[in-house]
Amino acid sequence: MTAPLLTLYHRMQRWPAGQWLFSRAVCFKAPYFASIAPRITRLEPGRCEGRIAHRRKVTNHIGTVHAIALCNLAELTAGLMVDASLPRGMRWIPKGMEVKYLAKAVGTQHAVAVPEIPIVSAAAGYGLPVKVVVSDDGGTAVFEAKIEMWVSPVKRG
Repeated sequence: MTAPLLTLYHRMQRWPAGQWLFSRAVCFKAPYFASIAPRITRLEPGRCEGRIAHRRKVTNHIGTVHAIALCNLAELTAGLMVDASLPRGMRWIPKGMEVKYLAKAVGTQHAVAVPEIPIVSAAAGYGLPVKVVVSDDGGTAVFEAKIEMWVSPVKRG
């Protein structure tokens, strides 16, 4: 069975401005992410891609995309990927994030989130490492994150 989030994504992709509408809906549900004005460009089980434009509100004092904006983009794409990939009856929450800043982040930033191990249904909770790479328009990786998600069964009762 397809995850509800993935069903919504596929439905909205058929509409004019569907990516924009889906991204806005996600930010309505999780308002903090609206601060980076993300655009989700691909969502499927095991993969999420998104981008943020180089705008003043995500720029630091040296003219590059701010480190926390990159962290927000990484957490958003990782969370959406996990949500779209989880078997029914499972839930997730981020437990931690390790980041590496590899180059100056200038221009539109593109994130790709993928799991490092298969996502499975389990009777007990487990750690799911998610890798996110953010690249600039030229394809240069400027940021990497490893986000540890805690995946567990939904508690009944």
